[in-house]
Amino acid sequence: MDTLIELLASFFAVAIVLTLHEFSHAYVAYKCGDPTPKFQGRLTLNPLAHFDILGLLLFAFAGFGWAKAVPINPYNFRHYKRGLGLTAVAGVTMNYLTAFLFYPLYLLVVYYVNIPVAGIQLFLTLLPMYLFVYSVSFCVFNLIPLSPLDGWRVVQAVNRRRGRVYRFFERYGSIILIVLIGIHFLVGFMADFEMLRLASRIFSYVDILGYIMTYVVRWLMWPITALWGLVF
Repeated sequence: MDTLIELLASFFAVAIVLTLHEFSHAYVAYKCGDPTPKFQGRLTLNPLAHFDILGLLLFAFAGFGWAKAVPINPYNFRHYKRGLGLTAVAGVTMNYLTAFLFYPLYLLVVYYVNIPVAGIQLFLTLLPMYLFVYSVSFCVFNLIPLSPLDGWRVVQAVNRRRGRVYRFFERYGSIILIVLIGIHFLVGFMADFEMLRLASRIFSYVDILGYIMTYVVRWLMWPITALWGLVF
């Protein structure tokens, strides 16, 4: 029963975090002069408009993933590079700002909410916790400068040169990202088996995504937990 409640809380948290992220992209692009997201039905808080099934499942079970990219036409922006840059960072900015709100909500439930029905209490505790963790995790994951993530859009917005390195990552960025995700899952999978733990430890040295998702997420969480720790 507890496992079902955990999965339910995780799913709702994922739906909220992904929706806020993608809506932010659509809203900022629209405000910068591009009506494409509105015409494509993405200027909405309806989660169904933003879901990508694989990214949703990955997010729910692994803590990071993706949604359907918001279609934009940067040539509609009133200021091309400014619009492209603001649209690129809109999602991760929204995720980090809302993380500041989800964490105190979690503390309020932990300290002040006491419902005698154990299942409801567990759900109300897990939901804001997952909202906080997933918001920061999604922020960090999307800042990785590889296509098709937001970090690559930032590179496109600020980079004026299109040299060999740029063209290489533009062409192979998505493949590199899949390889990084594959290595990360392989390390976690092998760690569950006694006979494969040595191999898992060896592969962990090249688990770049694991290092990013562990240490950068922890580093970005610290200001939030430290600030609200002064209040509660």
